[in-house]
Amino acid sequence: MNKKRIVIAFVFLCVAVLLLVIDLPTQKHYLEESGLAFGTIYHITYENVENKSLQKNVDSLLLQVDASLSMFNQNSVIAKINRNDSVVVDSFFVAVFEKAEAVSRISDGAFDITVAPLVNAWGFGFKTPQEVSQNTIDSLLQLVDYRKVALTDGKIQKADARIQLDASAIAKGFGSDVVAHYFDQCGIDNYMVEIGGEVVAKGVNKTGHAWRIGINKPVDDSTSLQNDIQEIIELRSGGLATSGNYRNFYIKNGKKYAHTINPKTGFPVDHNLLSATIIAKDCVTADAFATACMVLGLDKSLQLCESYPDIDGFFVYGDGDSFITVYSNGFEKYMRKK
Repeated sequence: MNKKRIVIAFVFLCVAVLLLVIDLPTQKHYLEESGLAFGTIYHITYENVENKSLQKNVDSLLLQVDASLSMFNQNSVIAKINRNDSVVVDSFFVAVFEKAEAVSRISDGAFDITVAPLVNAWGFGFKTPQEVSQNTIDSLLQLVDYRKVALTDGKIQKADARIQLDASAIAKGFGSDVVAHYFDQCGIDNYMVEIGGEVVAKGVNKTGHAWRIGINKPVDDSTSLQNDIQEIIELRSGGLATSGNYRNFYIKNGKKYAHTINPKTGFPVDHNLLSATIIAKDCVTADAFATACMVLGLDKSLQLCESYPDIDGFFVYGDGDSFITVYSNGFEKYMRKK
């Protein structure tokens, strides 16, 4: 091969390499970060081409949600409402209140944002628990009914000044949605946001597969150290929330008292449904319905999922020492193929 041919071959090689580099897709970078929010831990994983952290902005957004919905933040909007301070609600509170009202109607009051007096009485709220008797419950039930509060001109109107609101069963799901919406605004197509077990997922993970989310076995464990997996879910779009009575409970005089309170009876739920996992278009919806299902029990929860097309449910109930799973017709498509 003469010198001229060598030069021509070299030129062609350079052009081929240049075209290959131009045609290569942009390298995808996924960031994994965690922090504290709403008294729990959050985890976020998101694609970020510039490999630039967005965690400070995420923390700022979650502080805004806390300032609106946390009963434990004395300066929050909901805390001021519970004290009957004059306060104009913010957009976060409006969104959560309207969602709570809608889920309450659909679930026939199984979800009820006015359950705070009962939650406090049983020792799961923001006040010191009291001695609970049937007379106590009968008295407090007069203050629990989502139809006794209304949002008018940016202010909450109560039928009784003693009514108090509790957004704990919906705030984490809403917070996850807020972060997801921020990622959407940033043009991020692939992410997973998880706050205290409530999840929003979109797109694919760094391996190019759907996001995989484990549903824990509902083993009684107040330390949250046991995390055996009951089922693995694959999710590319939407919100997932699990409610159960195997983490937040206490034993008194040999009896288990769980944190899910039935707004109709005033007592902690006591049935064989151990956990309810709901998938919906957004996490705030999934979060609220998961709580409603834990109140309703297995049969009514399945009926609710089949009658309301926007949610799918996966339920674990106890039969002696065994865990048995059942799910709505639409849920199977999310379950990992084995």
